[in-house]
Amino acid sequence: MKTEQLKIHLLSVSTWLRLPFMLLFWGILQLLKLALFVVVVLQFVFLLFTGDDNENLRRAGASLSSYVYQILRFLSFNTEQKPFPFADWPAGEPVDLDAQPSEDPQDRS
Repeated sequence: MKTEQLKIHLLSVSTWLRLPFMLLFWGILQLLKLALFVVVVLQFVFLLFTGDDNENLRRAGASLSSYVYQILRFLSFNTEQKPFPFADWPAGEPVDLDAQPSEDPQDRS
């Protein structure tokens, strides 16, 4: 019985079709690491010269981070949904970590 199940798993077309997508997204992930590094360095340089971060770079970093998250979820088998370019590009809204939580009980979900 176990030999038959193993044969079924090894011959599964859907599993083998997933492999090229996983390799593709692994490669994209490696490029994204470089892109995020550039965003981080540029943000730091911007902060040095202006005293504040750059809103456009913050949005780009948030969007790239969301995309990395989608790729990692796909690669780790937490979703079958393929990330961009097979889905929409993630918006990636920046999170304000300095914002105080709301005290209004209706805001809690």
